[in-house]
Amino acid sequence: MSLKRTTVYADAEDLAIIKEAAAREGIAEAEIIREAIHLAALAKRAWAEPLGWPSFASGSPQPGEDVDQALDQMWDEKAAAYEAGKRRTP
Repeated sequence: MSLKRTTVYADAEDLAIIKEAAAREGIAEAEIIREAIHLAALAKRAWAEPLGWPSFASGSPQPGEDVDQALDQMWDEKAAAYEAGKRRTP
């Protein structure tokens, strides 16, 4: 990654937080600022084409409720298995 020098004005309180975090984590303040700029750039990026998320037809008029019921059943089964395992352990 090639770096380019720039000047940015920042709030004094934000800079104090960055300074504390850098000292705590043992890294340079500039590293935290570069990471923040990178994350902001990614968040604002405009993609040429929409992401190709897969889709499917469930055939259900209320697929969200079907998913909720399936998840509830799965977690109930996991909780029951966990509780059964706790009872077997001395």
